[in-house]
Order: sequence, then C-alpha cells, then structure tokens
Amino acid sequence: MKQTQLPQAAQWTVEETFTQVKGQAAGLTSAEVTQRQADVGKNELASKRQTTLVEKFLAQFKDLMIIVLIVAAVVAAMTGEVVDAIIILLVVILNAVFGVFQEAKAEQAINALQEMAAPNAHVRRDGETVTVKSDDLVPGDVVLLEAGDIVPADMRLIEVASLQIEESALTGESVPVNKQLAPVTDSQAGLGDLQDLAFMNSNVTYGRGVGIVTETGMQTQVGRIAGMLDNTKERKTPLQENLAHLGKVLTGLILVVAVVVFGVGMLRGNESLINMLLTAISLAVAAIPEGLPAIVTITLALGTTRMAKLNALVRRLPAVETLGSTDIIASDKTGTLTQNKMTVEAVIVDGKQLPAKEAAGATAENDQGLLATLLMLNNDTKETADGLIGDPTETALIQYNIDHGVEPEPFLAAHPRVAEIPFDSERKLMTTVNQMGPDSGYWVTVKGAPDELLKRVTHVQSNGQVVELSEDNRQQLLTINHQLAVQALRVLAFAYRPVATVPTTLTSAAVEQDLIFAGFVGMIDPERPEVAGAVAEAKAAGIRPLMITGDHADTARAIAIRLGIIAADDSAGVITGAQLDDLSDEAFAKQVQQYSVYARVAPEHKVRIVNAWQQLGKVVAMTGDGVNDAPALKAADIGVGMGITGTEVSKGASDMVLADDNFSTIVVAVREGRKVFANIQKAIQYLLSANLGEVLTLFVMTMMGWQILAPVHILWINLVTDTFPAIALGLEPAEKNIMAQKPRGRTSNFLSGGVFGNIIYQGLLEGGLTLLVYWLALTFPVHAGSAQIHADALTMAFATLGLIQLFHAFNSKSIHGTLFTKQLFKNKAFNWAILTAFVLLAATILVPGFNSLFHVTTLDWFQWLIVIGAGMTMILIVEVVKLIQRSLQRN
Repeated sequence: MKQTQLPQAAQWTVEETFTQVKGQAAGLTSAEVTQRQADVGKNELASKRQTTLVEKFLAQFKDLMIIVLIVAAVVAAMTGEVVDAIIILLVVILNAVFGVFQEAKAEQAINALQEMAAPNAHVRRDGETVTVKSDDLVPGDVVLLEAGDIVPADMRLIEVASLQIEESALTGESVPVNKQLAPVTDSQAGLGDLQDLAFMNSNVTYGRGVGIVTETGMQTQVGRIAGMLDNTKERKTPLQENLAHLGKVLTGLILVVAVVVFGVGMLRGNESLINMLLTAISLAVAAIPEGLPAIVTITLALGTTRMAKLNALVRRLPAVETLGSTDIIASDKTGTLTQNKMTVEAVIVDGKQLPAKEAAGATAENDQGLLATLLMLNNDTKETADGLIGDPTETALIQYNIDHGVEPEPFLAAHPRVAEIPFDSERKLMTTVNQMGPDSGYWVTVKGAPDELLKRVTHVQSNGQVVELSEDNRQQLLTINHQLAVQALRVLAFAYRPVATVPTTLTSAAVEQDLIFAGFVGMIDPERPEVAGAVAEAKAAGIRPLMITGDHADTARAIAIRLGIIAADDSAGVITGAQLDDLSDEAFAKQVQQYSVYARVAPEHKVRIVNAWQQLGKVVAMTGDGVNDAPALKAADIGVGMGITGTEVSKGASDMVLADDNFSTIVVAVREGRKVFANIQKAIQYLLSANLGEVLTLFVMTMMGWQILAPVHILWINLVTDTFPAIALGLEPAEKNIMAQKPRGRTSNFLSGGVFGNIIYQGLLEGGLTLLVYWLALTFPVHAGSAQIHADALTMAFATLGLIQLFHAFNSKSIHGTLFTKQLFKNKAFNWAILTAFVLLAATILVPGFNSLFHVTTLDWFQWLIVIGAGMTMILIVEVVKLIQRSLQRN
C-alpha cells in the first residue's frame, strides 16, 4: 500500500525543531548560510533537461503515418508528380511544426511553478532582521511572516499570533488554516491538518508568525509536486492510438498488395520490370490516404475554434477528440464545482433556521437584525475600490449585510470599535468592544467556535427578550450546531454583552463572560448554480462525474449530494485519503468503482485515482485549478484547467483551459469532442472505402491484363475527389442523438461501430462499379478502333472512379443514417467542396490540353450517362444497406 508521507517536522516540538535543523532563535550566521547553501543548494524548483527545438522537430517524424506519407511523397516524385510530392511534404512539415509548438507550451508547467516562488523573505541572520531573496534560504533560517506574505519555504512554526494561512492551491481547502504550535501526533493527518507547519507558496491571510525553515527547493511539498509533474508520463490520446493503429494496418496492407501484384505480373511475363514496378507504385499511391493527417488536423483545428467561442481553450489538438470519448470526469471541488468563496447559507436565531435570503440585515429591529449587527461589528474586513479584503469567512459576513441593503462604512462609522481581543487558535474566539451610540454605552461582541462560546454564555436572546439560558437549552444549541455541521456548513456562534464603560482589563477571563447568545451563522463554499445541470447531463451521456477534494468528508459529501454526484442515501460513495492509504493498488482497483467522492486527499492520491480508472480502460478527464492538481492533470487522458482561478502551473499541465471556470462548459466540450470524432470517422470511412475501390480497380485490371490507370490518374483523384469532400465532412453538424450515446471508451477506434464493414463493402462496391463500366466500354464500344476503345474505356473508368467517390461523399454524411434528410444541403462548405471537386475532375476530360496531359479522351453524352448512372447506383445500394442496418439495430 502507498502511505502519504507525513512531514517529520509536524511531529517535532519547537525545541526539537531547533535541534533537528541546527538553528537558533537569533537566526543563522552568514558563514552557516554559505556552508548550508553549498550542501543543499538553492531554494528553487528544478526540472529535468528540456529538449531542444531541433530534437522536438525530429521527434515528430517517428509517427508511422508520417513515415507512410514521406514514402508517398517519394513515390509521387518517382512517377513525375513533383507538385503532389511537394504538397504531401508540406503537410508533413506543417504537422511537425505544430507538434513542436504544442510540446513547447506543455513544458511551461514547471517554469510556472518556479515563477510562483516568493521573491523575498524577512529572516533573522547574525542577530538582525534582514530581507533576502527567497532562493537564498536554507534549513535553519528563521523567517518572519505577516499578512500578505507568500511563505518562501516549508517551515515549522515557532511563534503564532492569530496566524492564518490560505493553502487551497496545495491542499484544495477553501478556508484558511488557523495555525498553532502544538505538534501533530496523528500519523494519518493530511496536509490540511498540519497546523504547526507553513508550506512554500501558500499565502498568509491574517495575523503574524515566525517559522524555522525545515525544507527547501525540491524537498518542499511544492517541490514534491514539481517532481511528480516532471516525471509523470503523458499517455497517448485515443486519437493518437487510433491513428497509430490505422497507420500500421494500412502499411501492412499496402506492402502485401503491392508485392502480390508485382509478383503476379512478373510471373505472367506480359509486362516489363519497370512497368510492373510502376503498377505496384500506383497501387501504393492508391492505398495511401495521404490527406488523412491533414484532414484530421483541420477537423480538430475547426473544433478547437468552435470550442474557443464556447470558452473552452484547447492547448493540444488531440484533446478535442479525447473529450468525446471521456468516461470519467474527475473534478476538483474548490473553485470548479464550487465558487471558491465563503457565503452565508443559513441564519439560526431563537432555535429556528432560516435561509440567508429570507433572514434580515443589521438595520432590522428584531433578533435577526441583532445577529446581523454582530456580524458587522465583530469583523476585520476592509472595503476597498477592488471589493472586500480580508479573511474569506469575515468577508462573507459583511457581504451578507450588503446583500440585505446595509452598507458597511456608514454603519461601522456609527458604531466605532474602541477595543478588542484578537482571535487566537487556543480559545477560538474574537472579541470587540464597540460604541453603540452617544448615550447607548458599549457592546462587547464575541464570535467563535460554538462549543467554546457557549461555555461563556449565561443568557439567550429570544423574541426580543433576554432570558436565562438553561442547561437543556445549551444542549439544544449544541445539537443544532451538530446538525449544521452535518450539512457541511462552517458554523460560527455570536454573543454580546452591553457594558456601560470600556473594560479596563482586556483579557478573556475579564471580558468574555456572562454573554448573551444571539445566534448561529452557517457558511459554505457554495456550488456553482449551473453545475448540477451539467452533472445531470453528463450522467445522461453515460459519463461518471467524480469529486476529488482536500476538504473534509462531510463537506465533500454534502456538496456532492447537492450536485447530484451521489445520492443522499449513498453511504459507501465517499472515501478519504487516509482510507485510500490503507488500500493496496490491487485492492483499490477492485473497489474504485464504488467511490464517487474522494475527500482529504493529497496530490499523489489524485494521480493514483486517475491511474486506477485508466487501468479499467476508462478515458479520464481531470479538472483542477491548484498546484496540487497539476500532476493529476498531466496524468489524465485530458487535463482541464481553470482560466480565472487556476494557477499557471495547473494551466500549463492541462490539455484544455476553461476561460469561464464553468463546469458546464466541459459538457459542451464533450459534445463538441463527440462531433469531432464522428466527423473524423466519416472522413476515414469515406477515404478508406475510396482508396479500397482504387486498389481493387488496379488489382483486377492487373490480374486481367487490362490497361491500368496510371499513377497520375490516382493522384489526381486522391487530390481533388478525396481531400476536399473529406475536409468538408469535418464541418458536418452534430447528429441529434450524439449526447444520448454511451462513451466510446479507450477500446473503441475509428473502425468500430460498423465502420470497418462499411469500408469493405463500400470499397468493393466502388471498385466493382468502376470495373463494370470499364468492361462495358470494352464490350460495347461507342467508337471503332482498338486504341480508341481502350482509351475510352480507361477514360470512363477514370471518370467513374472519381465521380462515384463524389456521390459516395453524400452517403458518408452519416455512418448509419439516411442522407435524405433536411440536413442534406445544410453544410455549405460540403456543397462547395463537391462542386469544386467535380469541376476539377471534369476539367481533365473536357478542357483541351488537360485531357492530353492526363492521357484521357473526350466522352459523349451516352458515355457520361453510364458514368453518372454508376454513381447513382452507389447511392442507391448504400441507402438500402443502411436501411437494413438500422432495422437490425432496432431488433
């Protein structure tokens, strides 16, 4: 089993920490710093050697399909078709350049981690407080922290004064952690539970503290993530696997057919060596879909453009198609499923719970108004031109009043604070003393943890009256607090006490006593309003949403239930990181399908979860916005980063970035991905059936000893009648039921779903019809003379093979659906592509000079009628087969 390694420093006392790191309260000396820097190096993140642009460029040519294309270019050049050779090589080079660009962008993830480091740190050295660059820190340095600082290294805290540190980018928790000095004894504690440590790149939001550096550079928690990110192997996308498989199959078939034809021809003894070599080359040219990589790239690029308009920014083209095959969407909670801001959810006054919208603000003259007043007075939030600044919990309390029409600045000016006892993590309370008016005396206001505050309460506000708090009432309030906590609400209790004068002794014992309980406030980082609908749509499409978070299990469960990720009665759907540590990889793989919510997890847990689902053959999309998400984003089949709240690290490790941080945009992207796959599949069916028809035509002509189509004929057909319609098929609108289908998964490929069978019979049909026209031209010639008869037959075969592919392009607009729908002519690009291809094909026969260049003759109307009739027959037969296929599927 894999245990999450608890930093040893969390278990040290303050005294032990000084001993372990060989430090002292006055700080290190300059000589000690120099020596330790020589021993441990700079406090910075390292990465593995990055490849050069030349190495990246050359690596693009290792793909089998690219090698096949290069061979096709050589073949074209050998047969004199220099223009076609140049075009094919240009496609290869453009693909390589694009691949280099995408790979270079991906390497920015580690660079972004390095740039996140705090630029400076305040440390004690040689007995003085000085400012140094953070990369100069060494273990043993004593660092001073205050609100607004970025923690420059991992450290054990040795002094705290109301210190709170926001660690969401590392742990996934949206609420800042209250730091304390007591060592952690729980060996199962997660990073979010280590209250005596401060971690590199986290943010100090409140208070101040002093820490002694225990780890620097790659030994820090962020450094461990950088190491995981740098060493995570990128999996091939389903698209890349499909194309690689297709390339291998095509290469094998091409070689076999070419060798067989060459061998048979030489054995017959009717052809010279050079003629049979040219024939074998013609077959290779016919079989190679040289336009396929370009068509795939263009289709993906068009999908990328459409998705960008929908706020889904794709960094790697194959990610577009990968989305369409997604089985699992593993989503970070904070900032992705939720809004990443604390919000007042419920107000509890006089034992009654009210939704925040239905409760009253501070100006109301009732018990709710009294509680709302305390929310304003006992608060350190600052209002600026940029909004509310302060602890997220406190800003939520001020925002509650703003939402109820109470402006903070004039209200607080009318009730100025005259004294306070700051919050500390031991007593878990904060107290202010505010003047309530010129003749109204003062109020002591107290907020904090309900169990601690209720110990100091003697009375309760009820229906406008102050009554004594009985022990039964105290237990009832504690029960309410527990019920709110089960709902994953963060609960704060509020109390007050009127005093005639400002207390002279500002201590907890003197001031925080004999309090009047005013009520509870329940807060939560709420779910995004659109996410529940997106989750439901994903489930309807056969996609399983997962929640992965650093928050506590109760919080995660409550949010998951509200979003519909798990049912309210699902008691087995949640697992914590500590429980996951107790499972071996084998045991977890057997149980992984039980869980939809993963709580209190560390970065390595996220990668392990992604890997477990991938081992089941699932295509996994992982969303996230924090540094802690980066390794899993890179390990997933498609990593989805957040554009607004996401760190540069998470964006750099992602395949796609959501510009609006909207989970529902993922579902839109899935729909687009499915459409892209469907359109590429249509193009592949069209191209390979056309190429099979060409191969069959040449093979039979060779075997029969007939005059065969020359390489120039095949190349021209491939250029004009293959490429333009195939590219236009990439613009086909999505079919109506595309999101009602189950995910294809990793085992599916472009030849599945009946496509392979379609390619075979449609290719045979194309070749058979072309050979039939050729035979008819030879058997029932229109013109006299052997040379003219053969020239006419060859021209009719050339025209039929080209024209029949244009007719078949309409068949390929849907794999199984009929072409006779309202969508038939909706794709304007397709209509223009067919028209352009027809003109270019006809020009080789009808335009003087062109026909001699292509060694063809002019056909009369009767011959054209036969050619067009063959194309119409292709449509008729395929439509009948589709009708039978649909009937079989229904039955």
